[in-house]
Amino acid sequence: MANRLTSATSPYLLQHADNPVDWWEWGPEPFEEARRRDVPVLLSVGYAACHWCHVMAHESFEDEATATYLNEHFVSIKVDREERPDVDAVYMQATTAMTGHGGWPMTVVLDHEGSPFFAGTYFPDAPRHGQPSFRQVLEALSDAWRTRGDEVRRVAGQLREHLASGGLTAAPAPVTREVLDGAVATLMGELDRERGGFGGAPKFPPSMVLEFLLRHGSDTALAMAGSTLRAMAAGGIHDQLAGGFARYSVDDDWVVPHFEKMLYDNALLLRVYADWGTEQGDRVARGVAEFLLAELRTAEGGFASALDADSEGEEGTFYVWTPAQLVEVLGAEDGRWAADLLGVTTAGTFERGASTLQMRVEPDDPARWESVRRRLLDARALRERPARDDKVVAAWNGLAISGLCRSGHVDAAQAAADLLWDVHVVDGRLRRVSRDGVVGAPAGVLEDHGCVASGFLDLLQVTGDPVWLERVGVLLDAALTHFAADDGGFYDTADDAEALVARPRDPSDNASPSGLSSMVHALSTYAALTGSGRHREAAEAALSTVAVLAERAPRFAGWSLAAAESMLDGPVEVAVVGEPGAARDALTAVARRRPGAVVVVAHGPSDEIPLLSGREPVAGRPAAYVCRRLVCERPVTAADELARALSPGEDEDQPSGAGRGGQRSE
Repeated sequence: MANRLTSATSPYLLQHADNPVDWWEWGPEPFEEARRRDVPVLLSVGYAACHWCHVMAHESFEDEATATYLNEHFVSIKVDREERPDVDAVYMQATTAMTGHGGWPMTVVLDHEGSPFFAGTYFPDAPRHGQPSFRQVLEALSDAWRTRGDEVRRVAGQLREHLASGGLTAAPAPVTREVLDGAVATLMGELDRERGGFGGAPKFPPSMVLEFLLRHGSDTALAMAGSTLRAMAAGGIHDQLAGGFARYSVDDDWVVPHFEKMLYDNALLLRVYADWGTEQGDRVARGVAEFLLAELRTAEGGFASALDADSEGEEGTFYVWTPAQLVEVLGAEDGRWAADLLGVTTAGTFERGASTLQMRVEPDDPARWESVRRRLLDARALRERPARDDKVVAAWNGLAISGLCRSGHVDAAQAAADLLWDVHVVDGRLRRVSRDGVVGAPAGVLEDHGCVASGFLDLLQVTGDPVWLERVGVLLDAALTHFAADDGGFYDTADDAEALVARPRDPSDNASPSGLSSMVHALSTYAALTGSGRHREAAEAALSTVAVLAERAPRFAGWSLAAAESMLDGPVEVAVVGEPGAARDALTAVARRRPGAVVVVAHGPSDEIPLLSGREPVAGRPAAYVCRRLVCERPVTAADELARALSPGEDEDQPSGAGRGGQRSE
C-alpha cells in the first residue's frame, strides 16, 4: 500500500499518513483507479483541529479491520477542507441536501464522475443512538454499488442536477437604507436579550454581524453589539488567561466552548473588539493580538490556521481547572479568590468537576489579578499543549493583517503581508496555502483574493506605502477577470480552476466572510482610495446580488451588510498627513473611531495614492482631510474639529460629487 499523504502540505492529511487506510489526495488519479477497479469513491473531509474528526479517525480509520474493508471495496480520498474549500463547498451542499444538516467529518460516497449518491458526517464504530456503525454503512453502500447500479445512477444524477443549480441567485436589487434598518430590526428579534448573541445554543461569535451593527450606529444596533461583545468577553469561550477565543459555545451563556481556536475567528474578533471603541474592547483586542502573536505566529511571519481542541487525548484538558488545582498553584487565599472571580466551582461547569474560566465581574484588585493570571499561565504551560495546524491560509492571514493593523501591531501585519506576496503569489496568481515557507498547490479561491486585498489595503492605510495599493490592484484585476459572474456577482472558484461537479457559488457569510462579501469590502475600499469608478461599480453590482439574503437572513450576510453601511456612508475617507508624533496620533485616533471609515496616514501628499494627492500639512502642523469619494472638506488640525466633522449626520445626505470647501483630486 502506497503511503500517499506523507508529502502533503496539510497537517490534517499528515495526521492520517500512517493510517492503514489506503488514502489518496484529491485529484483525477483516485477516480481513474476507482474506474479501473469498478468500486465507488469514499470522500472524507475534515480539518486538523476538528474534535469529531479525531474521534472517527481513532475509531475507524486506525482500525485494521475497517481499513481492510475500505481498501478492498472503495477508493478512499482524504481532503482538508481548509486547503480545498471548493471541494468542501460542493459536497457540503450535497450533504445538507441529503441529510438536512452538515458538519465535519463529512463522509460522502461518489461515482466515477464525482457525483455523490450518499452523504453523512460522523459515523460511530458501533451502532449507537439509532445510528448505524461506519462498517454497516460501508457494507450497505458496497452492496448497492454491486447490485443496485440503476438506483445509484439515478440518485447520483439527481444530486448532480441539484448541485449544478446551486449557484442561482435572486434578481439583483440595491441594498438601501431601508434594507439595512430592516436587518437591524430582524436581528433585534433574534437577539438573546439576557445572554447576548443571536438564537440559542450552540452559539458562534457573530463577529461580522457585530461589525455591521457598530457601523450602523443606531442606539438599538450599538446596544445589541455591546451586550454581545461584553457577554463573550466574560464567558468561558474567551481564554481569560492568554487571550483569544474558542470556536463556539456549546451552551447559550458562553460558558463551555468547543475548545479549538481558529485563526479566522480570532482575526475577526480582534477587528471588532478594536472597532468597538471602548476601554474593555481595547483590552480584549490586546489579549487577542497577544494570543495570535504568541500562539499562532509562524517562523516565516504568517499565522497558523488553528489550535486543536484536544490534548492528552481529551477535549479541553489544557484550559479547565478545579478549585483544588487553583489552590495548589496559588495557595489557599489566592486560590479561593481566583475561584470566586473565575467561576470555578466544586461541581464544575465542564466535565468531571472541572470548570472553564469566566470573568463575569471585573477584578476588585487588578494588580492581584495580574499576579494570579501570570502564575496560572505558568502552571498551564506545563500541561500537554493542544496541537497546532501550522499551515498558512491566505484568506485568514488577510483577516489577521486587518485586525493587527487596527490594534496597532503594524510590524507583525507587514511581515504576514510580505509572506503572502512573496510566497503565495506565483506567476501572478494567488495560491491558498503554504507551510514552512513553501507554497502549496491549491489555487486561491475568491475569499483569498478578497481578504488578502482587504488586508493589504488596511496595511496601506496605516503605513502610507503605495506598494500595497499596487499589489491590491493585481489581486482585484485577477478576481474581476477570473471569478466574475454575468449578474454582477462572483463565483468562488476561477474560470480556469479545476472543474468539479458544480462551480461553487455561495454568497452567505458563515464562520468567515464569503468570497463575495470580502470582495465587496476590497473593491469599495480600493475605489475610496483611488477614485476608481470601475471598482466602485463592481462593488455595487456584487452587493446587489445579496440584497434578498441581507433582507431575509441578516445573520448570514453580516459582512455584506457592513460593506453596504460604509458604502452608503460614502464611505467616509480621511487623509491624515504630517510628521509622526502626538498631534498626528490624536487626529488618527479620532478618525479611526468612525467604524467603516477609510483612514490613510502618511507624512505628506502622494500622487501614487490619489486620496493623498495634494493633501498637505497646514502651517507645518499635521492635518486631516475628511472626504467622500475623494471630495474633501477644508483640512482641520485639531482633534475636536475632526470629531465634529465626523459626527454622524454630517454631510450624510449630500449627493456624490458635491463638497464643502474641498476639491476633487483627479
